[in-house]
Amino acid sequence: MALSRAPFQPRRRRLLVGLGAAWAGTLLPQAAARASPAPDVLAPDAAAWRALSRVGYGPDTRSAQQVRDLASARDWALQQVDLAYATSQQAPQLPPGLTGFNAPLPSLFEGARREREAIRQSDAEAMAPSRGFLNDLGPRQFNRTMLQQSAAWRLYSASRPDVENPLLARLTEFWFNHLNVFAYKGPVRPFVGHYAVHVARAHALGRFEDLLLASARHPAMLFYLDQFQSVAEGSPGRDGRTRGLNENYARELMELHTLGVGGGYTQDDVRALARILTGWTVSPRDADGFQFLPRRHDSGPKRLLGQDFPRDRLAAGEREGEDAIRLLARHPATARRIAVRLAQYFVADDPSPALVQQLASTFLASQGDLREVMRTLLQSPDFWAPANRLFKTPMDFALSGLIALQDGDGDTAQAPLDRRRMVMTLAFLNDAGQPLHSWQTPDGYRFDAATWMVPEALTRRADFALALARESPEPRFLQTYLSADTRARIAQAPPALRSGLMLASPDFMYK
Repeated sequence: MALSRAPFQPRRRRLLVGLGAAWAGTLLPQAAARASPAPDVLAPDAAAWRALSRVGYGPDTRSAQQVRDLASARDWALQQVDLAYATSQQAPQLPPGLTGFNAPLPSLFEGARREREAIRQSDAEAMAPSRGFLNDLGPRQFNRTMLQQSAAWRLYSASRPDVENPLLARLTEFWFNHLNVFAYKGPVRPFVGHYAVHVARAHALGRFEDLLLASARHPAMLFYLDQFQSVAEGSPGRDGRTRGLNENYARELMELHTLGVGGGYTQDDVRALARILTGWTVSPRDADGFQFLPRRHDSGPKRLLGQDFPRDRLAAGEREGEDAIRLLARHPATARRIAVRLAQYFVADDPSPALVQQLASTFLASQGDLREVMRTLLQSPDFWAPANRLFKTPMDFALSGLIALQDGDGDTAQAPLDRRRMVMTLAFLNDAGQPLHSWQTPDGYRFDAATWMVPEALTRRADFALALARESPEPRFLQTYLSADTRARIAQAPPALRSGLMLASPDFMYK
């Protein structure tokens, strides 16, 4: 689906050009720094904007009032940690039409099996045109339906602070990205949404090793990095041919999910970990979609990071893999890698060594308690330092626009799903280079300004902002967070354009 980008009318173009001076000063940090020195402390409104735009995706009228009701934006931010954890232990609120993707795993396996069967029976019907976004496309389009539902849920939940805790929505994105799966790799598609809910969301503020184990056992990850077919060398397959070791998951588990490049492991460690994890595969019948097959497991001795596996007879088999994953999760190199990633996501593209060390120390001292790590991060001076600016990714930008344009007063149980805006947003993310569930490699999308701050991308953001805000009431509460220059320039525009220009303004591009 491509977002239509009709040329700007002359009046619109002049208004955006009129914001050019603000773009130059706000989007180019060096120019801004030469113009005036940065303050040492955030003003209250700037602190509120930072909390609402980084702990969540941005303010609406309700969350803005919540911050004003507390002593400080910092208090609100810290309050969200426990609220997010409590919400993560409950099932997500799913509107009508977005429940199928979160069905029990055996049902998802069965739906995928029925699709394969239907396609074999009638290739012609299987390739029939789609009947529209989020329509029930029948058994021949089961995978597509589940993927559309999961994408719509991610946008819906993250853009409704009255439905999903804003920090939980943020961390669901972060952990999904850190433990990325690509929807179009083999049979992954129908399981992506379930993975987001039951891995990234459910463990977003728990212990890191539990999050890692949940990811390792989920069909989405087992399929994506081929772990489901990794067996001891020479093991017979169902077709009678011999199978062997697959190192894909073991390598990415060490390089991306835990220790990181330079984390002290070798190729021998990768191979040892792959041998330890042999026999871990999918199960269409089990509730968690996972099973361990002893006959496919390499039961020989292994040595990983200087430790012998299995550690004893009781730790042989499936327990070896659990022990190995916990070993990686508790490693100092893992603590540092997670600290860097969280600091880059929430604080600065180039976080200070002191902040990284502080977060890593909390991670190790708490045995990977992610709530404690987040508390440390939100209490750090670096989080609130005016110099630590963050440019919004396309996902950030789109969701903050959706939030700003809804009044936040809807009935939570009956929160409407605006399909027009969902389709428009998905199209924008595709065009902007951050389509949901579509990053092919295990490293996930980048979050830094250098990746996303390019002229063509900024033009697309302006197009999207104006289209999204068309016929929407002006979100006046946003004026509190805009600079005087931006407010003055927008005030010159016709009322019908002001909402879109607020979202397209330089001030709105940062979080």
